[in-house]
Amino acid sequence: MQAEGAEAVALAAKAAGAPLVHVSAIGADESSPSLYARSKAEGERWVLAALPEATIMRPSIVFGPEDDFFNRFAALARLAPALPLPGGGHTRFQPVFAGDVAEAIAKAVDGDIKPGAIYELGGPDVRTFKELMEFTLATIQRRRLLVPVPFALLKLQATLLQFLPKPPLTPDQVELLKRDNIVSENAKRDGRTLEALGIVPESIAAIVPSYLWRFRKSGQFDPHTA
Repeated sequence: MQAEGAEAVALAAKAAGAPLVHVSAIGADESSPSLYARSKAEGERWVLAALPEATIMRPSIVFGPEDDFFNRFAALARLAPALPLPGGGHTRFQPVFAGDVAEAIAKAVDGDIKPGAIYELGGPDVRTFKELMEFTLATIQRRRLLVPVPFALLKLQATLLQFLPKPPLTPDQVELLKRDNIVSENAKRDGRTLEALGIVPESIAAIVPSYLWRFRKSGQFDPHTA
């Protein structure tokens, strides 16, 4: 659907003579073992085939008040005595604020961007998975064990959990966790980043505490929140 749906939108934009900004993801790769990464890359290819002047945006993990990363692990830390570190937690990420992604998209719609280019969007912080878990725990003021879990064991667990109505992890997500999710050197060199668009990206430290406070023991009554 990430390919066929993207192509359908691109064809509609072409017919209407409208600009198109297609949101993909860092890590999109047609040779990836991850179905998600392959489908993202296929979607990009079909979009550009239908509308060569379309702009592609590849964000890293997107964070904001309703994100599915910091909120998910903060909620898990509220209940579980430990948090898992896939493959030891060494995979690197470059979380990007949703508002910065939106600003980049707005610039593309306004025509202030290279047509047909693929932009990679990342924030100012490059952190390992372990460092992001440590940041999350410090933000919600909770102490939890961080337990390294080999990818093979994690994939076995995900294979069993994927049949739940809302699985916490799937085998495909395990494959994604094996590769760094950061802006490439090529994108930096070619000026295909937030900074090249004149956007100063927000850090996780500046934004995330403003919504993770609810996972603290005292919630809104915590003195740091007040």
